[in-house]
Amino acid sequence: MKVLVTGASGMLGGTVARLLVREGHTVTTLQRRPSGVDGATDLCGSITDARVLKDAVRGQDGIIHLAAKVSFTGRAAEFDEVNIEGTRLLLEAAREAGVPDFVFVSSPSVANSGAAIVGLGAGPADPEHAHGDYARTKGAAELLALAADSPGFRVAAVRPHIVWGPGDTQLVERVLARAAVGRLPLLDAGAALIDTTYVENAASAMVAALERMEKVHGQAVVVSNGEPRPVGELIAGICAAGGVAAPSWAVPGAVARGIGAVVEKIWLWAGRTEEPPMTKFLAEQLSTAHWFDQRRTRELLDWTPAVSLDEGLAKLAAHYQPR
Repeated sequence: MKVLVTGASGMLGGTVARLLVREGHTVTTLQRRPSGVDGATDLCGSITDARVLKDAVRGQDGIIHLAAKVSFTGRAAEFDEVNIEGTRLLLEAAREAGVPDFVFVSSPSVANSGAAIVGLGAGPADPEHAHGDYARTKGAAELLALAADSPGFRVAAVRPHIVWGPGDTQLVERVLARAAVGRLPLLDAGAALIDTTYVENAASAMVAALERMEKVHGQAVVVSNGEPRPVGELIAGICAAGGVAAPSWAVPGAVARGIGAVVEKIWLWAGRTEEPPMTKFLAEQLSTAHWFDQRRTRELLDWTPAVSLDEGLAKLAAHYQPR
């Protein structure tokens, strides 16, 4: 197939594009800076630019849309412009160009209001009650995408849960940087049971969704490794892989959530662009159980994770060993 991947300069988007190239597909990538994906044709531009999108989608057989504003903080209008409006423009361009298949890469946070998730499936996106502008706008974009599903334009939503791996700046690097200076506490002693997704598994699930569109279109699926572990154990594994001492002090989750809410307001008021040390959403993620039933996902996609959690941690350690 001829496949367009947006957001391929990121860890996950780049992994998706490389996997497609290895499988023999003709890959075009679209992002603000070069993707660095050998064998792909790079287009540099924004998904908010309709003229760029018109050129990018021409002649494509499928699209995997990962480009998004991903942050714990920032102005709401920025999330709206990229995550909602950018997705709307890309959907319109793809439909007008006759692209038959579209995979929208979403997030489990679109259906999470902060309560514990214990063995649930992919509930409907609920942007009104989602926590934070990222989750709100991704939820609204997912609803737009799935509403566009039709016999001539098949759309599916894939929600990878907490993706990590070598080169990850969203989770791994932050954990290591804060642990190294003693600024990473365990919330509620790190007891919350959570699931995550190794990057290669997330990428293969997205490619599987594109290849199994006849089964999955019109639906949203959550993807994870299917190996829930206490968050403290996961953080300790990441720290060991990076050669950093694991955190040894704890803070009550309720206290962290309250502090995070205050910090968010201060960051927004001050106009700061770097990630804050704590947000309410981050505190919820570190102190609340969230793992998902993977049976429906694996059946629809005819897919299982190829890399276990422990294998992923070994790959992470190999990545950091030369340093």
